[in-house]
Formats: sequence, structure tokens, C-alpha cells
Amino acid sequence: MDISVVIPLLNEQESLTELYNWIVKVMQSNKYTYEILFIDDGSTDKSWDTITSLSKKDQNVKGIQFLKNYGKSQALHAGFAEAQGGVIITMDADLQDNPEEIPEMYDMIIKDGYDLISGWKKKRYDSVIAKNLPSKLFNAAARKTSGLKLHDFNCGLKAYKNQVVKQVDVHGEMHRYIPVLAKNAGFNKIGEKVVLHQARKYGKTKFGMNRFVNGFLDLITIWFMSRFGKRPMHFFGLIGTILFIIGFCFSLYLGIDKLFIEKTGRLIASRPEFYIALTSMILGTQFFLAGFLGEIMLTSKRDKERYHISEKIHL
Repeated sequence: MDISVVIPLLNEQESLTELYNWIVKVMQSNKYTYEILFIDDGSTDKSWDTITSLSKKDQNVKGIQFLKNYGKSQALHAGFAEAQGGVIITMDADLQDNPEEIPEMYDMIIKDGYDLISGWKKKRYDSVIAKNLPSKLFNAAARKTSGLKLHDFNCGLKAYKNQVVKQVDVHGEMHRYIPVLAKNAGFNKIGEKVVLHQARKYGKTKFGMNRFVNGFLDLITIWFMSRFGKRPMHFFGLIGTILFIIGFCFSLYLGIDKLFIEKTGRLIASRPEFYIALTSMILGTQFFLAGFLGEIMLTSKRDKERYHISEKIHL
């Protein structure tokens, strides 16, 4: 199979049939063998009914329905697990991503040998304050932190080699940073393509300020995990050791001063250095233990599903 199109969605009933027809037109005109995987992330409208109807008339349409809303990352994780195509295309279901971009992105993976192609919505039709400005801040921070020179990490339209999606673990809300996860997994040939962005035709955006805050927190997480995820003791243990040494040095100073220098009889506990030493040694011990516990957790890590599926179609 040439292409798997993975489409996570939440309450996009009005756009699904139009998006399906558009994708099929592109696939048939280019003579691709394909599958379309709709992942219904707990929609409360009739999105699943539409997916079921499409699957009855076209065996290439497959569906996964979550019991509740788990988030876009979990939807992509489920879609990636089921995808069988040599190239995986992800896109949003709101018609803001253009299926006409698929052939060129496919060629960049197959002919040019890229592991991942990320779309770049160079000209956007979103609100400047609500989406454009936060996106620019996200992307600048992600470029600085990851070293990847991509303009639009958050673009839903991306193309992957099958091996990439099978080896990259998308969890939490890390879908924004899949290129970074891919790079950390060893897939270094990552490219970018300017794609056409279209104004939302139906419904309303799911973007909110909580996504703005969560995005930066996720970026900190992914930076930490990429550097210390496999060796937490190198981070926590180092900080703990430094703090403990500082505290020990203050304690040693107080002891020497009390025994050989101090003649006034002042209690050690009345001196500020005592509290600095005590606090530093306690914090140092806690940081060291945090690193030690992190190492133990890594060795006892077990795979665990992060969502529950109520129904599948053709899978």
C-alpha cells in the first residue's frame, strides 16, 4: 500500500464527507493505493455516524472511535499503530489542510529519501492574536531548543516514512513536536514544504490559551527528556551532589569556626550559615534520591495503553 492518511478529529461532522471526496480524488488521479483512517477522539456530534457511512461504501475508509476525548496525540498514536502504508500522511479534519499537497510530499519521502516532511503554513488565515502570534512563539522556542530549523512545528499536514511512526512514541500532547521526537529517535533527514492553508469552513477552532501554556510546558518536557530522559541521575544527581557539597562546606566551616575561632559562645543554630547548610544538604539529598528513583523507574518501565477504543472499522 502506498499511502495511509491518518486524520484525528473532534466534532468535525460537517467537513468529513467533503474531505473524504477531496482525498479520494487526489488518490485516484495519482493512482495511489491507499487507506484513510479517521480517528474519532470522543466526538459528541454525528462524526462517527458519517465515518461509518463512508466505510460502508468504501473499503479504503477505516475508523477508530475513542470512548472519550483523549487528545490529538493519543489519536495519532492509535492511527500510527494501525497504518499500513509505506508513507503516512497526517492532516486535520477541518479542511484547513489541502490534500492536493499529498503527491509532492509523497515524492519527497519516496524519491528524495526524507524520513519526515513537515508542512509550513507560510500564509495563514487564522486570527493573529489567537493563533498566529502563539504559533510564532512556539516555533521560535522549538527551533532554539531542538536545533531543527522548521518554521511550523504545529502544522497538522505532515508526511512520514512508515518506520518513523512505528518507532516514535507520541504521548501527552507531544503531537506538536513529532519532528523533534523523530530526530531524537535517530531520523535525521527531516524536511519542510510550504503548504496552502485554508480558512476554516465549518465549526470553530479548538485552540485555546490552555494549549498555549501546555505547548511551552511540553517543550520543556521534551527538551529535558531528549537530554536526560535515559539518564535522570545525570541531572538530578549532579544538582543534588552540588547542593550537598555546598551544605557540607558550610557545616565544616561552622564546625571549625566553633572549635577554633569563635570565642563568644554563640550557638551554631543562631547563625544564618547553619540554615544554609541544613537546607542545602536536605535539598541535595532529595535531588539525589529523585535521580535514583528515576533510574529505578526506567528499569521497571512497562508499556501501557493511554486510551480505550470502543469500536473499529475494517481494522
